[in-house]
Amino acid sequence: MARFYSNENFPYPVVLELRRLGHDVLTSMEAGQANQGIPDDQVVAFATRSDRAVLTLNRRHFHREHARSMDHAGIVTCTTDADYLQMARRVHDAVNRIPNLHGQLVKITRPG
Repeated sequence: MARFYSNENFPYPVVLELRRLGHDVLTSMEAGQANQGIPDDQVVAFATRSDRAVLTLNRRHFHREHARSMDHAGIVTCTTDADYLQMARRVHDAVNRIPNLHGQLVKITRPG
């Protein structure tokens, strides 16, 4: 199972479902990193030091971070979906197909 660091805009119900599915998810709130306006490159650096893939809805900025450097523990970007259980299932299914998230950019999109 994957180790994730969810940034502050990521839906908590998805975090809970990913945990139920067996993933280790640390939220920015739990890490004491919420509501501080931490730049994206520092979010990636924190997650990488913690050996966690970033989990975010902020696709544009984190795609840019991946393009700047692939030296990270993984970045998983998602489109917003009100069906949190299905959103979590798409993340779960996608990352389980990848043996090692390090340096990977995984794009999760809402169907239709």
